[in-house]
Amino acid sequence: MRIFFLLSFVYFSSCFKENTIEESINAYRVTQNITYNNINVDVVIDKPALNEVDVLLVFHGTVSNDLNLMTAANTTLDKFKSVLDRNDMMIISVAYPQENVLFGDGIIQCEAALLWLKNNASQELGITVNKIFLGGHSQGGYMVTRLNTMHQINGVIANSPGPLNLVYRCQLEENGQVQSSAVCTNLKNVYGTTSNNPNAYFERSLLNFTNEFKSDILYVQGLDDSPIQMYLWPTFKQDVINCSTCQNKQFVEIPGGGHVSLFESLTAKTEFNNFINSH
Repeated sequence: MRIFFLLSFVYFSSCFKENTIEESINAYRVTQNITYNNINVDVVIDKPALNEVDVLLVFHGTVSNDLNLMTAANTTLDKFKSVLDRNDMMIISVAYPQENVLFGDGIIQCEAALLWLKNNASQELGITVNKIFLGGHSQGGYMVTRLNTMHQINGVIANSPGPLNLVYRCQLEENGQVQSSAVCTNLKNVYGTTSNNPNAYFERSLLNFTNEFKSDILYVQGLDDSPIQMYLWPTFKQDVINCSTCQNKQFVEIPGGGHVSLFESLTAKTEFNNFINSH
């Protein structure tokens, strides 16, 4: 009787282990709230049917209302997935906050998501995370550029990153030359106008984060993007090129391309995949 019990226990344990492994390698797409150092943020996880994966951590652009965060996160995940020529990478899209947050402060949640991925995701998801890449569109490109000054990963891709200079952008709004935005309105409520406090605006601008890149980075920019973006793009590009404390920098400029060139240009898609596959 004791032998039968032991054999039954061994058989049950073996089946349990097999089921656990099988479940861990299933493909799935889920929304999950993750925590790192008491910072919470929602992420969308799109996992292939593998137990060891490279990961592309992606960040959406600006949205007007936090009610739209999950839509933006899912859309951004789909966009990056559509240009990726591999089906063995896990993609995680971060729904970092926008509403009632001063521009740039969402970096707290973005960093928490990256550190969770680096330190906790393997154990919590029951997988092995190998290489980590960051991808960002628009404000998401701003976020991944900043993260690249903070932490080393395998590589970073930024499409049409911005805003490049909040002093210039918000001054146009103050002068009534462009439509007002929540970004500049919130900054004005805290810091006053760009004329009264330009440093506070510039400190949050992407032009203030063009040094100390810890990983190789690929920038994609359509040359027919908005006038605000293109007015400042040459300055930003030159500042990054001049950086002597940065890892490798690569620029892909798309003639006639707009704000979403990475997702529409065959040249951009090719360079995107070449970059990931070479790292």
